[in-house]
Amino acid sequence: MQLHTLSVHQLSELMERKELSSEELTRAYLDQISQVEDEIRAFVTVTEDIALAQARAVDGKRARGQELSPLAGIPVAVSDNICTEGVKTTCASAMLDNFIPPYDAAVAVRLKRADAVLMGKCNMDEFGMGASTETSAFFCTKNPFDPAAVPGGASGGAAVAVAAGEAAFTLGSDTGGDIRQPAAFCGVIGLKPTYGFVSRTGLISCASSLDQIGPFTRDMTDLALILNTICGHDAADSTSVSENVPDFKKSLVNDIKGLRIGLPKEFFGTGTDPRVAAKVQEAVCKLEELGAICEEVAMPHTEYALPAHYIISSAEASSNLARYDGVRYGLRVEAEDVLSMFRKTRSQGFGAEVKRRIMLGTHALSTGNYNDYYVKALKVRTLVKQDFARAFEKFDCLLTPASLATAFKTGEKAGDSLAMYQSSACTTPVNLVGVPALSLPFGLVDGLPVGLQVIARHFEEGTLLRVGYTLEQNTDQTRPKPGLFL
Repeated sequence: MQLHTLSVHQLSELMERKELSSEELTRAYLDQISQVEDEIRAFVTVTEDIALAQARAVDGKRARGQELSPLAGIPVAVSDNICTEGVKTTCASAMLDNFIPPYDAAVAVRLKRADAVLMGKCNMDEFGMGASTETSAFFCTKNPFDPAAVPGGASGGAAVAVAAGEAAFTLGSDTGGDIRQPAAFCGVIGLKPTYGFVSRTGLISCASSLDQIGPFTRDMTDLALILNTICGHDAADSTSVSENVPDFKKSLVNDIKGLRIGLPKEFFGTGTDPRVAAKVQEAVCKLEELGAICEEVAMPHTEYALPAHYIISSAEASSNLARYDGVRYGLRVEAEDVLSMFRKTRSQGFGAEVKRRIMLGTHALSTGNYNDYYVKALKVRTLVKQDFARAFEKFDCLLTPASLATAFKTGEKAGDSLAMYQSSACTTPVNLVGVPALSLPFGLVDGLPVGLQVIARHFEEGTLLRVGYTLEQNTDQTRPKPGLFL
């Protein structure tokens, strides 16, 4: 039995029946990491000693007959912008190369309470700025379906860790598609929850009004278990909502009869690979066969969502990253005076993409440009929200590609920032609106995974689970496996 290929709920059942110990499971995952990590580079830090100690503690609790969470003893990894007490947290940046947080992020606390086992911290685009995991200050992560291709980003390492069997599930962050796009590229499930449903306390900020933590999993049942653990109010996060958290397992229903699904025509526009569009249409046909009602819908302001997103996200990043000045924490480059120290620290600590977005954001917020850029982008955001509100008056959810194309080759778009931004065109509108969205694998094109994106109303993650679970139970398209690793 290859333990690293099993789902969270399968592993949990084996441990509950005492057919498997957490230490045995953790060692199996550590073995898998040692076998594949040199080739795919998903981890910035592997926490072997911590993982084994946590696993032994879980085994002790189980031996004493203590009641345990479904995630107890399950190997997990998190993106390297989620703070972990005593474990280096770098945001894949030279600026935080030696930063060790004195506290856990709220989601890390919830994972510890559930007795999940931390395998390590995953590589990402620096400070969450990128769509390919190529802007990491340390190394590029590779796609397990094709090591010459990118895994997507910014949370590419977390997607790869699940796809290659290095962790049973992972957590990443999503500012403009940073969970859903790499999930699509790597053939795993990725969810961006409703903004405010998962605490951002301890998530190192990129763009505060857009960032959201979410999971990568292998199947929909695992997704429900993890949402049950990480969702919920946090008084330490002013943007956290007090919405009641349902039991998401109850949404795992193999039935979509009568469900109304909108197909936004603007999400199938210029640049869509016709083979990807064909796979999405195949999914539409299957959904209709299963009883759903699928109709085209117009969302006319979609074309303005991408530029508005990058103005807003860059402006917020410019403000958030002003704290990295060499004075309080992080990298400090000594110089002859304070201003020179600021300049040298920020020049050497930040990579090219982060500098580009800081400059764009600072320009948009400057006195002469504030109304023309930042305020106008906020107005566009309102128009995009109104498009979604009108669509949800008629439809229960929306279906689009998660990405207009499959994973591109490493280096292919590295010199073209606009092309890199456009690779997230299907996902950025969702972050502007704050609604939940799911990326679900649906087959392969030339050996590379295709992702479907399902979007629902605020706090209706249950609808996403219902659609995803129904497709999972009625097709063989939702679990592509990279042959080299699984």
